[in-house]
Amino acid sequence: MSTVGEPGGIEALYPFLAPAPTDREAVVADLCVSTRRKAAEIVELRRSLIDLHGERLVACARAMAAAFEAGGRLFAFGNGGSSTDAQAIAQLFTAPPARRRAVAAIPLAQDVALLTALSNDVGYELVFARQLAALGRRGDVAMGLSTSGGSANVLNAMAQASRLGMLTVGLAGYDGGPMAQDDRVSYLFVVPSASVHRIQEAQITLCHVLWELTQRVLTGET
Repeated sequence: MSTVGEPGGIEALYPFLAPAPTDREAVVADLCVSTRRKAAEIVELRRSLIDLHGERLVACARAMAAAFEAGGRLFAFGNGGSSTDAQAIAQLFTAPPARRRAVAAIPLAQDVALLTALSNDVGYELVFARQLAALGRRGDVAMGLSTSGGSANVLNAMAQASRLGMLTVGLAGYDGGPMAQDDRVSYLFVVPSASVHRIQEAQITLCHVLWELTQRVLTGET
């Protein structure tokens, strides 16, 4: 394993951590430039999603609202950072700001005991699919987040949701990966970026837009 001071060590990723003397002002200037560049990238990426997914977002929100009006629930899931995004959006649907309508929503990665039991007994690739098999029903909504679009447990959950007759909403990055090749996803939103950070930032934005549009339909604003 590379360490600080060795070729390919951590200083290759973070030069300002190198033990050699550095120009602090130059380092700060570089960091400022990098921060501005990344901020500009995410703003441009988010704006591009309006043209890329605008009509699909509206259609998806209407379908989700119809499902919720009929008593459907939202099941959200993902891995790592996508898991925390799934939990955040489930919480937003369940406990929205004042004067907004609450919707039953369950993040499938919140129960550590259940996750570890399923991982140990049947395999991690089925941790979400097994939960949907037990809890999901026709008319519910399954929202799966994957930066690569190729997470096996997310794809398996989407397949299970489709078999149950659930509305499936997928969010992926890059070119969509296997999720983009799977016609069982009712509404797919691909963030065209090769940066995991930019993908996740844009995906949570898409989730918030979906929530806002869904709320407008549910409250009769549109």
